[in-house]
Parts: sequence; structure tokens; C-alpha cells
Amino acid sequence: QVQLVESGGGLVQSGGSLRLSCAASGRTLSIWGTGWFRQAPGKERELVAAITWNGGSTYYADSVKGRFTISRDNAKNTVYLQMNSLKPEDTAIYYCAAAVAGPRLFAREYDYWGQGTQVTVSS
Repeated sequence: QVQLVESGGGLVQSGGSLRLSCAASGRTLSIWGTGWFRQAPGKERELVAAITWNGGSTYYADSVKGRFTISRDNAKNTVYLQMNSLKPEDTAIYYCAAAVAGPRLFAREYDYWGQGTQVTVSS
């Protein structure tokens, strides 16, 4: 079993920055990679960024390329999502998810999920 605990969400103005954290515990050696998803009201959950457990490979949605950066601290078993140049359309609940096999680009393919953290970008 893998447990994921998210933190770092909040309210930020347009153009601002925010860093989300996802701390993993349990059988972390079973994780192939971790993804950050977001879901806005009435919309489908979508993958924002993903990284392999060892940080050797990354993926970004076109909408966030150049603005968001996913990274991992191996010593802390924590994955981060640095969000810069935030826009109102980035407003959503952001979820951390872990997959035991990859590549995984869709929410239904992930095995473990955090509780989600709200990110609100004001105009």
C-alpha cells in the first residue's frame, strides 16, 4: 500500500506562483511514477505533469509547459509541482497520484491518490 499526503494549495493572484507537495509513504518501492492531476468543476480530471519515481523522465500537458515544473526529493519521498505564471484557468482541485506501472497518462490508470488540494487563481 502507498499513502499520499498533499499540501501547498491555496489562493494566489494571476501571474503568481505556488508549490504543491506530495509526500509518499508505505510501499514506495512499488511506485513507477507520480502524476499531478487537476479537476475543475464540471470538467474531467486531467493530467498536468508526471515524473518517474527516480526522476528520470517527465511529462507535461501542453497547457502548462514552460510554467509548471515537476520534481522529486528522493530523501523525503516527496514530489513537488512548482506552478509559476498562474492563470485563472489553472483554478482546480489538484491531486497527486501514484502508478505501479507506466507510462500512465490517464487518471483511471493510476493506483493511489491523495485527497486533493484546492488551487484558486484570482484575476
